[in-house]
Amino acid sequence: MDLRRLIGDRAFYRKLFSVLVPILIQNLITNFVSLLDNIMVGQVGTEPMSGVAIVNQLLFVFNLCIFGGLAGAGIFTAQFCGKGDDEGVRYTFRAKLFIALGAVTVFALLLIGKGETLIRLFLHEGRESLDLEATLRFGRSYLRVMLLQMLPFALCQVYAGTLRETGETMLPMKAGIIAVFVNLTFNYILIFGKLGFPAMGVVGAAVATVIARLVECSIVVLWTHCRCERCRFIVGAYRSLHVPGQLARRMLRLGAPLLANEVLWAGGMTVLNQCYSLRGLEVISALNISTTITNLFLCAFFAMGNAISILIGQLLGAGETARAVDEDRKLIAFALTLSVFIGSVMACVAPLIPQIYNTTSAVKALACSLLYVSAAAMPMNAYTNACYFTLRSGGKTIVTFIFDSAFLWCVAVPTAFVLSRFTALPILPLYIAVYALDLIKCVIGTCLLRRRKWVNNIVSFES
Repeated sequence: MDLRRLIGDRAFYRKLFSVLVPILIQNLITNFVSLLDNIMVGQVGTEPMSGVAIVNQLLFVFNLCIFGGLAGAGIFTAQFCGKGDDEGVRYTFRAKLFIALGAVTVFALLLIGKGETLIRLFLHEGRESLDLEATLRFGRSYLRVMLLQMLPFALCQVYAGTLRETGETMLPMKAGIIAVFVNLTFNYILIFGKLGFPAMGVVGAAVATVIARLVECSIVVLWTHCRCERCRFIVGAYRSLHVPGQLARRMLRLGAPLLANEVLWAGGMTVLNQCYSLRGLEVISALNISTTITNLFLCAFFAMGNAISILIGQLLGAGETARAVDEDRKLIAFALTLSVFIGSVMACVAPLIPQIYNTTSAVKALACSLLYVSAAAMPMNAYTNACYFTLRSGGKTIVTFIFDSAFLWCVAVPTAFVLSRFTALPILPLYIAVYALDLIKCVIGTCLLRRRKWVNNIVSFES
């Protein structure tokens, strides 16, 4: 293959970085502070850290439900923006509000009614002498407070997502930066009891998160309403809650698979972790450490996915299909190159970061081994992520559902279920065996991209 087909010119990378860098910086800072938050809770002990990790796994399903629910409307937002249709963007914004409020209501009722039952699913004896009932108490206390951050989080995602899809990436980044430093400051004060406050432990960590979510939401919402000349979609957005029936049906048809995909994917990952937890509570602690650190390194690929979705979506909406195919190929090549560098750095720091935690040597050693596996899989993660967002940018949401969640539930989850319950396979080879299944996804993704069925303008009608 001619390498020039994989490398863009200066204008291409200038455009990419203008979208990628603000999203990347926000994600990096958010995940870095999550790492510090995780370390602070980890200083309290292994049981508090495990309780928080279990609850965060449950809230992870809610977060991805919000992302997935809004993503369907977001595809239309990006293409309406490329088309120059402000009224179309306004309609998608209203649809996002309905989706976000519905998700908050459903998950709040579920976690209030069944939260303790869900936490207990992850509590199993292992080789380490850890207190399961104490872990349950910490998790229950943390969850009660964290319920309060669900509404501001969802509302912030409605506004921030629409801003990004219409080209305004700096403000969500700045709001995120401010919020994570607010979170970090109050974590230090409330977890350890500084500046005259009592030491609140995991409850303090939850209160700090709620405060940070409220700050971030307030900044994004107020800025949007005060910049009507730049955020034209907000003018008259609340004058009515009308969404045209034709557009609503198209968003439902394309968005429902995305919502189902995110919920089922998050649920599948939760089931995988529950399968891993059968090897003992120390596995949950090690997974918590490795996942938090891995997410910090994966920020680049999450940002690349958003960039692909926005840039390719805008080109498709503008009718520039040949250019969309060319630029998508270059975006994927850039993502793979970046993954090799990031995976190498991650492998170098893998033995060091677990030592920061106040936990057992067995948990630290296992966390280090899990990090090595994640580092080796970085190129695979980068490629499957790029394939997913390429397919999504053209509205092929049913295909992305099959590619992502259907594969997880039909291949990875059954494999983990069988190996964890019917074999004595130790956690590390079990983890590697499940992770390696994504090689199949790489082959499937390549076939789907080559068919070019994703090259599709979905807003070529009157809104």
